[in-house]
Parts: sequence; structure tokens; C-alpha cells
Amino acid sequence: MVLASACILALIERLWSMAFIAVLTFGLTTLPYIVRKWSGLYIPDSFLAAIAFFMFATIFLGEAANFYEQFWWWDIVLHAGSAIAFGLIGFVIVLFISQKDKIQTSPFWISILAFSFAIAIGTLWEIFEFAMDQLFGLTMQKSGLVDTMWDLIVDSLGAAIASTSGYFYLTKKHKNFLNHVIEEMMHRNFDTKFLDRFK
Repeated sequence: MVLASACILALIERLWSMAFIAVLTFGLTTLPYIVRKWSGLYIPDSFLAAIAFFMFATIFLGEAANFYEQFWWWDIVLHAGSAIAFGLIGFVIVLFISQKDKIQTSPFWISILAFSFAIAIGTLWEIFEFAMDQLFGLTMQKSGLVDTMWDLIVDSLGAAIASTSGYFYLTKKHKNFLNHVIEEMMHRNFDTKFLDRFK
């Protein structure tokens, strides 16, 4: 509703870039739901909502409402949160493939692949920001290379938190604040026998 209202107002005021941002944001917020339906993986609604909020907060609030300039920490929080989310989703995807194709692997390598998945998503996002800046005159990259590098560093830290948490969950070596979220995804996507292999 917020995006639709913003788009209509922008069109009335002839603010074409604002209207474009609103439409683009809406399109991106639907992607997680499409991926869940296409993949057959169970991803909690709270996760999907968090990813949709990331899209909304990054593109619409960050660009249209200028939150990046108003709050210095806005970009850091968004990148850290999204990297943790994508790291956990990557963890589930790797396990899903392992179970379906009966591939023997260890929690360590699953964690490495989950980490790599989250970093890949973060890198693609930086490419997307660069493309938006170059094609449509936006300023998503802010200070250019410096902003991109800090974003990737924060993405790496978030991905490390998620992949390490997944590793500890599988090996039952340590409980952490992400255990509840991981547990919900694991038990909705995998049978107990499969998960017991990693203990």
C-alpha cells in the first residue's frame, strides 16, 4: 500500500524516478515468495517478510526517503541482517540438495557453501546497485568503491555468523540465538534420520 501510494503520488507530481523506484521495489519484494513456491523449500513467513523489508528499506526508504543520509548505520544494519538471512537460506538449500541427491558431505563443507551463497547474493546486490546508478542516475553506491567494499565486508561478517550458527546446529556443539529459526526450517524441510547423520 505504501509503495502503491508513493507511485501514484509520484506520477501525479511527475516525479518519474520516484515512481520507478516504487515499482522496482514492489517487484523485488515479490521475488522471495516466487522462489519459495518454485523451489519447494519451506522458508518461514517471517524470513520472507524480513527479506521483503530489506528490499523496501534499501531501495525505497534508503533512496526515496533518503534514510542513508539521515542514519549513518542504516546501510550497515540492512546488509548485516540480509547476509545472515541469506546465509541461513543457503544452508538449507545445500542440505536440501544433499538430501535429494543423496550426496555425502560434512557440516564444515555445508557451512562453506552457505557462506559462499550469502556472499554471492551480496555481490550480485552490489552489481545491481552499480547498474541502477549507471542506468538511471541513482546514488545507491554513495561513495562508490569505499561503500561497496564496506558493504561486502559487512556481508561477509553476516554470512559468517549464519554459516557458523548452522554448523553448530548440525553438530549440536553449541546453542546460539539463531537456533530457533534454524530449527523451524530444518524440521519442515528434512527428516530426523537425515539430520542425525551430522551429529
